[in-house]
Amino acid sequence: MTNELRARWLLPEYIEDILPLQARRIEALRRGILDLLQVHGYQLVMPPLLEYLDSLLTGTGRDLDLKTFKLVDQLSGRLLGVRADITPQAARIDAHLLNRKGITRLCYCGSVLHARPFGFNRTREPLQIGAELYGHSGIESDVEIQRVALQSLKIAGIEHVSLDLGNVGIFRSLVQHAQATPDQEADLFQAMQARDVGALREAAAPLDAATRAALETLAQLYGGAEVLAEAERLLPSYPEIGRALADLRAVSGRLRDVADIRCFDLAELRGYRYHSGVVFSAYANGATNALAQGGRYDEIGKAFGRSRPATGFSMDLRELVAVNPPVDGLRAILAPYRPDDAALAVRVAELRANGEVVITDLPGGNGDESADDELICDRELGFVDGRWQTVTRKR
Repeated sequence: MTNELRARWLLPEYIEDILPLQARRIEALRRGILDLLQVHGYQLVMPPLLEYLDSLLTGTGRDLDLKTFKLVDQLSGRLLGVRADITPQAARIDAHLLNRKGITRLCYCGSVLHARPFGFNRTREPLQIGAELYGHSGIESDVEIQRVALQSLKIAGIEHVSLDLGNVGIFRSLVQHAQATPDQEADLFQAMQARDVGALREAAAPLDAATRAALETLAQLYGGAEVLAEAERLLPSYPEIGRALADLRAVSGRLRDVADIRCFDLAELRGYRYHSGVVFSAYANGATNALAQGGRYDEIGKAFGRSRPATGFSMDLRELVAVNPPVDGLRAILAPYRPDDAALAVRVAELRANGEVVITDLPGGNGDESADDELICDRELGFVDGRWQTVTRKR
């Protein structure tokens, strides 16, 4: 094959087609999770794939900006962005379009596009599904969101989930009490995210001694429940830090019946620029990447003119399917090609109405529909005792 021909079907790096077996499993999982969210009161929304860039990035900071593909709108001349995360769009819908006073539960499912992959061996086109809860600031809503996320993983056949819990409010409290400048905060954030103690010391050098010590301690607060006691003992007794630690204790205590709390990571600052409280990541099946992530982001609605407490989670359907154990092909029934046989047509319709897959053996084929690993015709329709009946297919 020439390079010119190969270039016609070659896809960009970290972009790939979804083939029949995987597509079927993804679609079944999408339906199952959305049905679960619906019975919990989460209403489906479908935000657009494109938005004006300033709206798409409002309140999310530089993290999302780096992920976002940008292009110029040929109609308005304004800069557009291809969404890299549906969560900010849901927040915009809650704050600007629905404008409800009480609690609002929303869910969504759709493709997002990343300018570059984030995480080991990750696609740049995740199929994001998730849920958001607006209008409630207590830990009860954090617990609800995490429980629904865990149930969603269970629908995907993923058991024995471990949770990592953190709270970005601890780091934020330290830098605010130290009156760090925006540039200093950015440097401290980068060093904390990288767990680079040397860079952290350098970035914290202009701050007071107590803050420097607290930041260095925070970078090492990773482990079991003892970490919370250690944080309470070693970190400054700011009210915000006390509330953050109390929230972590309460949330973890209410989740132990459905998940193992693998660790408390108090230096986890994922989504720091828009998360405001408890954050979590769910791991299972030996997967390197988190299978579900989420947390509290009370500030983002403010950017749309209406500040609302909020918490939510999201996951990538592609990854959920990839970590599942292999499944057998789809079982099907092979029907003969007899276009003038009304009785056969009625029987085929009945079977399909009951959820059976019935494949017509078209003339000119090889008569062996079962050769496809993803579609196994283990039965066939035979004319027995004067009527069409399903019988075991002879190989």
